[in-house]
Amino acid sequence: MEIKEILEKLKAGNISLEQAEKEIKNNQYEDLGYAKIDHNRKERLGIGEVVFCQNKPDEFLTSIYTTIYKENGEVLGTRATKAICTAGTSDIPVAEEAAETAEFFGNYVERIYDVGVAGIHRILSQKEKLEKANCIIVIAGMEGALASVVGGLSKVPIIAVPTSVGYGASFGGVAALLSMLNSCANGVSVVNIDNGYGAAYIASQINLAISKSIHNGDVNGK
Repeated sequence: MEIKEILEKLKAGNISLEQAEKEIKNNQYEDLGYAKIDHNRKERLGIGEVVFCQNKPDEFLTSIYTTIYKENGEVLGTRATKAICTAGTSDIPVAEEAAETAEFFGNYVERIYDVGVAGIHRILSQKEKLEKANCIIVIAGMEGALASVVGGLSKVPIIAVPTSVGYGASFGGVAALLSMLNSCANGVSVVNIDNGYGAAYIASQINLAISKSIHNGDVNGK
C-alpha cells in the first residue's frame, strides 16, 4: 500500500493511528523474524524483491512467498532446486535462470544455446540475431572465451556470466571469471560465477532505460 493511500485512509477515519503507523512501517519492510520483506523495492528500483531459495527451510520459503504474493500479486524465486547438467549443455541451468528471470521482468528473450568457441561457426551463424538485441547475456564455463568473441561481433552491451563448469584447472569458474574480466573486447561487463539472475537484472535495467529513452524521444528522435 502506498504511503499516500495510508494517510488518506487515516484522514477518512477508516484506520486508526496505530494501524497507520504499522502500515507505514510495513511499507518500508515487513519483519517476519527470519526475513525482512522489502515491499518498496519495486517502487525504488523498478523491479520487486526476488527470493533466493537455496538453503532456506521450506517453511520459511512458504511464508516469504505468501507475504510477497499478497502484497505484489506475483513472486519470483531463484535456485529453488538443484540443477542437473548434461554433457554438451552444461551451462543451460545458469542460462535458464537468466532467461526465465528476464522473462519474469517482462523482457523478450531469444535463447541461443551450444554455440561455444570450439565450433566458432555456430556463433557466427547467429550474427543476425545478435545484431537485433538490445543487450546480450553470454554464459560460458571452461575458459570463458565466448564473451570476448561475442563482444567482437556485436555493438550492444555484453553481460558475461562465468559458470562453474569445467575441469580441475577451471577452479570452479574462477578461470572463466578472470578470462571475462580480462576481455580485450569493449562493452563486456561481468557478473559473479553462475549468477544468471544478476545478469538478467542488469539486462532488464538496460531494456528499461532504452524504453524510457524512446518514450522521451531521446533515441532516433533528435
